[in-house]
Amino acid sequence: MKVLVLTLGVTLLPLAAAAVEPDAGRFQLEKSGDHFVRLDRQTGAMSICQNKDGALVCRMAADERAAYEDELDRLAKRVTALEQGGVIQRALPSDAEVDRSISIMERMMKSFMGMVKEFQAEENTNPLPQKT
Repeated sequence: MKVLVLTLGVTLLPLAAAAVEPDAGRFQLEKSGDHFVRLDRQTGAMSICQNKDGALVCRMAADERAAYEDELDRLAKRVTALEQGGVIQRALPSDAEVDRSISIMERMMKSFMGMVKEFQAEENTNPLPQKT
């Protein structure tokens, strides 16, 4: 029994370590003076990191932070507009627009049916020769 537990422990230990460790190749650190610049290779985001009390503390670069705040403001305004129903009210056509669309479809169908009747009448008066 102990051998089975040890075998499972040895087998599963590397898998557990790989699951806990984030993608090691995702970030790249470069020393720049008294701080580090961290590049996220997946998103392209850059952060400025400093060593404080033995821990690496990272924060977004100033220009990225401003762009981030602008995007948040834009999305907040969009959510507010959607919640107020401005887009939803304009999504449905008015009764006049529906009536106009139906009248256009009726004219189109009458014209099409007229062409079909003309072809049928033409076929009855001038039958095609038999080619068998």
